[in-house]
Amino acid sequence: TCALPILAILTMSGILDARPRVGYFYTGKNTLGLLQEELSSITVEDIKSVPIVVSSEKSAYDAAITMFLEDVGTVFVVEGPEGLLHGVVSRKDLLKAALNPGSDLHQLPVAMVMTPLSKIVTASPEEPAASAARRLMDHEIDCLPVVRLLDQDPRRLQVLGRVTKTNFTRLLVELAEGKGGNYHS
Repeated sequence: TCALPILAILTMSGILDARPRVGYFYTGKNTLGLLQEELSSITVEDIKSVPIVVSSEKSAYDAAITMFLEDVGTVFVVEGPEGLLHGVVSRKDLLKAALNPGSDLHQLPVAMVMTPLSKIVTASPEEPAASAARRLMDHEIDCLPVVRLLDQDPRRLQVLGRVTKTNFTRLLVELAEGKGGNYHS
């Protein structure tokens, strides 16, 4: 009677399968393979957060205040009603600007401290979350804007969200706690 619950667990986990008149058999998947399969099916869309943005017309001081109030380390600089990505401002960018002699963050346009669009690494909503995580690691950055290309123009990127190291940590914890089912449509 003890073997039945174990067989049920192994069947539910995908390690064993059961067929009438055949019985239980090994599927060929191990737990690492199952975890890899689970992770590869999770997209950026599944884990992204709300983007924190400032208008390109704002000052560096406004970006710093937004960052503080939203408790984030990165804000996206957007322009226009479509929320097109113009740049990214990090804590490090603001610190460098603040340390410049004679610098007044109130008067300094955010465009003067941001990383421009040409140097920004992005993610798309439909790509696997693991590939976005790899890009965060490879580029040693804390956040990726999740964008959609408008009109097939690489300069027209609409900001849809953001993925951060915290998003990936949350995903890992939820998978470890058995809550990974929340990520699939």
